[in-house]
Amino acid sequence: MIIVNLDVMMAKRKMSLNELSEKTGITPTNLSILKTNKAKAIRFSTLEVICKVLNCQPSDILEYRGEEDGKQ
Repeated sequence: MIIVNLDVMMAKRKMSLNELSEKTGITPTNLSILKTNKAKAIRFSTLEVICKVLNCQPSDILEYRGEEDGKQ
């Protein structure tokens, strides 16, 4: 399972959803879908602009978690 930690990076950078939206050009609705882990996919171009604005790496936003029983 891939987890999106966008909310964590936004908190670290003290940036609101609306501010991130303004700086990236991504709608608040689409950012909210990412933030709440409801997205099925993310374009590299979207990830790139988010990383640029938040000054972070893709691995700061995306995380892989194996099944809860510990198997990966």
